[in-house]
Amino acid sequence: MSKKFASQGDMAEKKISFTEVGEGLWAFTAEGDPNSGVIIGDESVMIVEAQATPRLAAKVIEKVREVTDKPISHLVLTHYHAVRVLGASAYGAREIIMSDTARAMVVERGQEDWDSEFQRFPRLFQGHESIPGLTYPTTTFSDRTTVYLGKRRVDIMHLGRAHTAGDAVVHVPDQNVMFTGDIVEYHSACYCGDGHFSDWGDTLDNIAWYDVDAIAPGRGDALIGKDMVNAAIENTRDFVASTYRPVQRVAARGGSLKDAWDAVRAECDPKFKDYAIYEHCLPFNVARAYDEARGIDTPRIWTAQRDMEMWEALQG
Repeated sequence: MSKKFASQGDMAEKKISFTEVGEGLWAFTAEGDPNSGVIIGDESVMIVEAQATPRLAAKVIEKVREVTDKPISHLVLTHYHAVRVLGASAYGAREIIMSDTARAMVVERGQEDWDSEFQRFPRLFQGHESIPGLTYPTTTFSDRTTVYLGKRRVDIMHLGRAHTAGDAVVHVPDQNVMFTGDIVEYHSACYCGDGHFSDWGDTLDNIAWYDVDAIAPGRGDALIGKDMVNAAIENTRDFVASTYRPVQRVAARGGSLKDAWDAVRAECDPKFKDYAIYEHCLPFNVARAYDEARGIDTPRIWTAQRDMEMWEALQG
């Protein structure tokens, strides 16, 4: 292989930032690694995104303890991916919340995704021995649900398919702040391997409708202020469209997956090649875009073996 597989060559520790995005609201970020969010209520704390392992979750908890000693009562998982959910046991939360669709995806493909991401992200899975098993929610919802942390209202909503079919966002109305999971990224490549390109833009529109004052995105720096929020939403839109549009053209003329790969590189490299995990994401993104452009609505399950075969075909 001409490039190390996925993120196997990325073993340097990342600098952690803990940024207040609203009163009692924090974004845990780490230079393009998966982010977590913190929502402090009157008597307890909600965490958004668990991290990949209990070891990484402990770093989030360490930051939480710098700003509050309130117990962690709720954990929201915006989707099913292993790097987001397998650290859940560290928090001891009495409620773990996912959308109905996200839970169904854990059942359908959770183990395969764990095996796949373990191979892709060796640094994130250091300490994997402490993962007790797949993470399942205690509570699910269809379109939306509301949790009250004392007087603080937290709305958890499915606004449409994007990064996965079951994506959730978390909105805190009293500060007009949103935690978007991987629907919105900032200077980080969107991972689209389980995505829905045709729906993603509409889902971004639904997020933009809230006109929020800050976003904690899935990866990248916290987005504070409407200008930064709107720029990140539009940049994410451009990334997704710039990936899918050339693939649609290739598929329409009966071109091959490799043709689609070349077309996406020509479109995306000039704009996005310096983004975090860009080279990692690109083959998965092209493969999924090629499937969707040919009418395959449900993303095919990634396995450790399929990952390697696809990588060799495109990045090799």
